[in-house]
Amino acid sequence: MDKITYTELEAMLMNPDTPDEDIAPYLTVDGEGSSAFDPRVVPDQDKVELGPEGEFRTENAMRWANDIARWRRAKRFERRRPGSDLPVLVSEGDSWFQFPFLVKDTVDQLGEDHLIWSLDAAGDTAENMVNRRPEYLAGLRAQKANGVAAFLFSAAGNDVIGEDAFGEPVLLSLLKPHDPERDAAWHIDQAALARVLTFLETAYQRVVATVRADDDLARTPILVHAYDYALPGGHPGDPRHPRWAAQDKWLGRALVRRDITDQQLQRDVVRILIDATYDMLERVCGDSSRTGVHLVDVRGTLPEVTDWVDEIHATDDGFRRVADRFRATLREVGVGG
Repeated sequence: MDKITYTELEAMLMNPDTPDEDIAPYLTVDGEGSSAFDPRVVPDQDKVELGPEGEFRTENAMRWANDIARWRRAKRFERRRPGSDLPVLVSEGDSWFQFPFLVKDTVDQLGEDHLIWSLDAAGDTAENMVNRRPEYLAGLRAQKANGVAAFLFSAAGNDVIGEDAFGEPVLLSLLKPHDPERDAAWHIDQAALARVLTFLETAYQRVVATVRADDDLARTPILVHAYDYALPGGHPGDPRHPRWAAQDKWLGRALVRRDITDQQLQRDVVRILIDATYDMLERVCGDSSRTGVHLVDVRGTLPEVTDWVDEIHATDDGFRRVADRFRATLREVGVGG
């Protein structure tokens, strides 16, 4: 592959008709700057001659790839919308909804047969999406004229299986030191988990109440989800070698630091945490026929380690199966064919 200039790369990025797959080979991930749900995608300097302009733009844009990916999605939406009869969705979420360029995430997959106004950003957190910089209501209101059919919201990842504000795995704060006489459930600090889930439940309830307070959005279906049973990394034979993180960065390493080394026990612990997150979301949804809040259960879509590109993100094909679960729920509420 011939090396290109940053100007040539930028021309590709600024053309929404250029497929992400054509751009991806010129990008890489800043492993040092990346965190759990925030892969920092940057130009690959072995393939792109940055020059002063490229260095300035990438060093001064903390969310360089996020911003460009979001702009490209908006431009594609605007081009496709006139005359289209595809359902219009608004999405707000983290890297399961936007993993810039290098992985075809849930929203990328759903975008094949839906028009999606994407507010998503890798690295976004529930605190940011709900309290500090909420964008979802403005996004929904902006799409009223286009007949927004549903709102997709994804905000629980960093709080349960991601990183805290200091870059430490959240899992560390949720685990007790290993006791060989105890089962997986005992190893979870239930008080710490309850605090996390209470925060998330309050955040989700605030989102629902805010959307429902707008008379025009009172009946708009809201779809929420948690994650599949993530598989801790770092074991011999683990085929995952992500460019943006060590195999065990977020799950495996934290478990080992609590002396939880047995692979099955590790998976059982994570499984309990994921199930607890679903229990919380079921409370938020309540009676979906009355609340209009619907839980997309993606558990069981990614059973094999080869379904995961790292410990907490699916492969392209894995996200296709996740998107199919969303499609099924959308059909249940009358959106799509």
